[in-house]
Amino acid sequence: MPQMIFVNLPVKDLQNSMAFFKALGFSFNPQFTDDTAACMVISDTIFAMLLTHEKFAGFAPQPIADSSKVTEVLTCLSRESRADVDAMVNAAVAAGGKTYAKPQDHGFMYGHGFQDLDGHVWELMWMDPAAVQQG
Repeated sequence: MPQMIFVNLPVKDLQNSMAFFKALGFSFNPQFTDDTAACMVISDTIFAMLLTHEKFAGFAPQPIADSSKVTEVLTCLSRESRADVDAMVNAAVAAGGKTYAKPQDHGFMYGHGFQDLDGHVWELMWMDPAAVQQG
């Protein structure tokens, strides 16, 4: 079985958060989705668990951070191209999210990002495959 990652994020309104991420092209695994949690599929091995505050608090050792005031995590997703980066940021803004900085173009790498409805930061990046050294 491949190693998988499940990023757990508290959300204030689960249905609104699901609609937001559906507008960005993400789907949800119904087997792990109910009224308190939604399993957002990012790839075959990467998932984001969107959890109501009550559900999240049951797992968290500390109080839930107010992500409109502090940054609790930076989640970075790679994209296939610069255009894919821009398209997802534009879709996020159209769905009610917001940007927090200007795009950064380093030639071999391009990045931009957005904050979702709860203020969680999603960074998006594209890197020129020719610039990636094989090891």
